[in-house]
Amino acid sequence: MPKLNDRQQAAVEHVSGPLLVLAGAGSGKTRVITEKIGYLIEHAGVEPRHIAAVTFTNKAAREMRERVGKRVRRDAVGQMTISTFHRLGLDLLREEHDAIGLRANVSILDAEDTSALIRDLGVTEPDRIKIALRWISDQKQLLLSPADTAAAAESEADATLARLYEQYEAHLAAYNAVDFDDLIVKPTRLLQDDESVRNRWQRRIRYLLVDEYQDTNPVQYAMMRALVGVRARFTVVGDDDQSIYRFRGARPENLADLKVDYPELQVIKLEQNYRSTSRILRSANSVIERNTRLYEKTLWSALGEGTKVRVLNVPDDTVEAERVVSRMQTHRIRSNDNWSDYAILYRSNHQARLIEQALRAQGIAYKMTGGRSFFDRAEVKDLVAYLRLLANPDDDRAFLRIINVPRRELGPATLQRLGNYAQERGCALLQAAQEASALGLISGRQGAELARFCNWHERQSRTTAHMRPDHILAEIIAELAYRDWLAATTPDKVRADRKLKLVDELMDWTRRLAEDERSLDDVVNHFSLVDMLEKQDDGEGKDEVQLATLHASKGLEFPNVFIVGMVDGILPHENTEDVDEERRLFYVGITRAQATLTLTVPQQIKRGGELVDVPPSRFLQELPEADVDWPDAAADAAEQQAQRQKQIEALRARFGARSAQNAESD
Repeated sequence: MPKLNDRQQAAVEHVSGPLLVLAGAGSGKTRVITEKIGYLIEHAGVEPRHIAAVTFTNKAAREMRERVGKRVRRDAVGQMTISTFHRLGLDLLREEHDAIGLRANVSILDAEDTSALIRDLGVTEPDRIKIALRWISDQKQLLLSPADTAAAAESEADATLARLYEQYEAHLAAYNAVDFDDLIVKPTRLLQDDESVRNRWQRRIRYLLVDEYQDTNPVQYAMMRALVGVRARFTVVGDDDQSIYRFRGARPENLADLKVDYPELQVIKLEQNYRSTSRILRSANSVIERNTRLYEKTLWSALGEGTKVRVLNVPDDTVEAERVVSRMQTHRIRSNDNWSDYAILYRSNHQARLIEQALRAQGIAYKMTGGRSFFDRAEVKDLVAYLRLLANPDDDRAFLRIINVPRRELGPATLQRLGNYAQERGCALLQAAQEASALGLISGRQGAELARFCNWHERQSRTTAHMRPDHILAEIIAELAYRDWLAATTPDKVRADRKLKLVDELMDWTRRLAEDERSLDDVVNHFSLVDMLEKQDDGEGKDEVQLATLHASKGLEFPNVFIVGMVDGILPHENTEDVDEERRLFYVGITRAQATLTLTVPQQIKRGGELVDVPPSRFLQELPEADVDWPDAAADAAEQQAQRQKQIEALRARFGARSAQNAESD
């Protein structure tokens, strides 16, 4: 492995106080974190059990754990905390649930659950549900309670949202449930308010490392501050030039706050890039230097000059997609690269449609980030909901999901009566069902089905404490005859087989967790976290062109990158109020490229079925003249002619094959 450069080595060896590592794109930050963990254990005398390394996605945490596992002794990795912020918060919440005011069997509600909860509170329009949940999330990330928001309300609309927030929190408490934000908010409030808990966790975590620090929100920074205390033994690694998640609550100003809150903070800049050629980096530097920046830095590379950045003018977005695919095909033949060496990046998801069509027309395999999650599949959600209700009988969302799976003929009217009774009694739906069944409040076939379900839950609950989670799941599947029900309700055999395979995958996953001595609560919470944190993670290793939004491309790298839609209104986006963040987004896209970078500029794009003229992106003017291959009208015309000729030949070949088939059939 190559030796660390001087700045990387300095970042590894600084352990006496707070440190900010400003890690430019491709500067080897993950290696610095890995080496620093090794240094802490081997030279600074920090025991592995007292080290915590925190990042934002399960994928990043998994990769960090794998790298650390190759760097330190085998037993050390298992003692350390290497996780996401939310996983760390969940560990704290489960250990300190009494102090937080929760019972041990807490449920984590996903996006579908929280949307349903807001709907139950009287907000029925999908857009208003999204707005309400976004607003509540924003308040939580600022550590504002319902009472705080009510006191600060300046209009009736604000007051209405504050009341909704209060009702939302009351229902979560009644369900013994938390939402995604609560996994950090509740532990942070506890750490701030309870000195004994704070001291206990500060003794446990004696050195903290935070990756992608520029993406932290206010409550994550508050959690970090509470954990490190006055000792302030921490390293945060980040890059203000790659702060692109403000819409998710990220607050790049946290970088500036570090210097205020920790005056002794040391700052080390990593500016040598190990990914891209010099021309690509000069282009990136030229763009980002237009922004107002907290810390100036200039990326450089020892990988050679490389080819110029190519700007390609095209008539419209349909031709753009076809031209990008044609360019890829030509380049691949010359370079002998794999399809997986190519990425097509775009500002918004809707831009992918034409690109997909062009790739499919040429029979080229591709992969899109943000595909449908394993846990979004109905059959997986059904079975996980059964586990959730066994882990937490107060989980009304799980009850409503499974009460008619398989079908029990309990219609909306019956469930409405049950809901009204639960509200009057102030109890969970399962308890209401047990009481209503015992008292005969719901009679006939519906009453019998309800009683059967309640009896099943009571019987299963008695044995659950003594069973492995995978055995519990196997019993549920068998008792419900769930596989038979899936097959019977899915006439298409291919789809039915696909669903049954998903059930097998869930069974295998649960078995692996059970072999690690995970409890039912552990398994349910693990599934909830994986679902919420890994929706963007796709399978790896296939020879496919990568399609991704610029946001989703962060952290990735490819030999050959195309950024499409380089027009004002798309990049920068027409609705943006922060052009600096849009410029950072472009910078992220540029720095994904290792060897070649092509920017495409359609003169027209389709809107509402009509082609409309669009101006080139203002960011193109910020590229360095000497490092960019600007459009050549004659060359573009020749390429268009070649593309037309290629299409004509393809049509001739197709019709020729059809004529031959017809001749044979005659």
